[in-house]
Amino acid sequence: MTRQRVDIRDLAGARVLVLGAGVSGPGAVRILHALGAEPVVADSRPEAVELLRGALPDGVTCTGVGLDRAAEMLVDTGPDRVDLVVTSPGWRPDSPLLRTAAEAGLELWGDVELAWRADAAGRFGPPRTWLAVTGTNGKTTTTSMLEAICLEAGMAVRACGNIGLPVTEVLLAEPRVEVLAAELSSFQLHWAPGCRPDVGVVLNVAEDHLDWHGSMEAYAAAKAQVLTGRVAVAGAEDEIASRLLAAAPAPTRIGVRLGAPGAGEFGVIDGVLTARIGEQEGDDDEVALLPAVDVRPPGPAGILDALSAAAVAMSVGARPEHVAAALRGFTVAAHRAELVDTVDDVRYVDDSKATNPHAARTSLLAGGTMVWVAGGLLKGADVDPLVAEVSHVLRGVVLIGRDRGRIAEALSRHAPGVPVVELASGDDDGAAAPDEPQQTMDRAVAEAARMATGGDTVLLAPAAASMDMFTDYGHRGRSFALAVGRVAGR
Repeated sequence: MTRQRVDIRDLAGARVLVLGAGVSGPGAVRILHALGAEPVVADSRPEAVELLRGALPDGVTCTGVGLDRAAEMLVDTGPDRVDLVVTSPGWRPDSPLLRTAAEAGLELWGDVELAWRADAAGRFGPPRTWLAVTGTNGKTTTTSMLEAICLEAGMAVRACGNIGLPVTEVLLAEPRVEVLAAELSSFQLHWAPGCRPDVGVVLNVAEDHLDWHGSMEAYAAAKAQVLTGRVAVAGAEDEIASRLLAAAPAPTRIGVRLGAPGAGEFGVIDGVLTARIGEQEGDDDEVALLPAVDVRPPGPAGILDALSAAAVAMSVGARPEHVAAALRGFTVAAHRAELVDTVDDVRYVDDSKATNPHAARTSLLAGGTMVWVAGGLLKGADVDPLVAEVSHVLRGVVLIGRDRGRIAEALSRHAPGVPVVELASGDDDGAAAPDEPQQTMDRAVAEAARMATGGDTVLLAPAAASMDMFTDYGHRGRSFALAVGRVAGR
């Protein structure tokens, strides 16, 4: 069954089911209310719905229902029928409620799709310029760099999406913003099929979230959504990203690489970030941006993020001097290869944001011998290639988290001589006490400190998500820092 398609300009009086009362829920409710719709929020946690309703501004209301009632409304064709479903990005396509909605012929939007359609229709002022950043790793750093460059160029820009405010909140609360630097996940892009950013970048594509998407092909296809606008940018040395760029419908396509750039690319020449993008059609003269040694975070990943941010920003009017000034003053956010302390000539580095093997690889190969603290939720990713590649730098490994056994098996195959310590915790049965994660991290860092010798690095680069033990990767990183403080005697 297929119901009539929904027009964002004609939502007045429509009943819209909002699935999930979490991060994206409040903004979706507020924007739907502003459009004249009747939002109904469904969540498995009644307390979450009540919390959302209590946080809404005066005059903004919504109805709250449980999941069973939501399922009934999806198939109702009478007065309680639903006209549209707006889902939290974390809800998988095979979730029972979303399958029911699809079978009922209802359109399924995420909050990014809702914001895109409302903005394109001019419902909250003139349409903004959308700059979208996605990739398996480096999204937050690149988006932050992009915002900094655009600000230096005098643009009214706001970093949003998975960084800062949801896009819906920016449309509602910041009418003067003209440029959206949006960090978008594969989940958000899956639920935003109509979104066509003015400029989009796919930094890289490696195994991640395969348990959600079902296949590498589906995961990559979601990322490719950002390459459908006027300008497409992608990592030219990343096999999948470069393939997506070659197939992109964007009339202008820009490759980014660590080597010397070809015509129409950004890269590095003699240690200097360089663009071969001229102001006139066909002009591919080399334009120096800034020395690579001035980029923070240092190393290949940071340089690629900087080049990507520069390529996107210069596509909407930023000039080389804006790029140089912004990137020289840029500092990396917490939990991204952050030096926590040096104790007895051993460096302790927090890269808790390395939530998949591809991200962990960068820090593990940054130089020197490592005692690796790893583990968590692998989300379907294969850790064997990473372990095989980094085995030569490992002094020892301490494993925590639910999927630690899979990493231990990979180590036994590819690094049988490396000492490995596995630490069990209450997270294994889903009943961890509130202080259990910190106790486990304290033990992990203490074990790592015993393995390390002068000149080594104890590296928290979990290669896995944190939610089995911690609230998020920030919680995990802070726990690591506390544990390091105890090793240091503070």
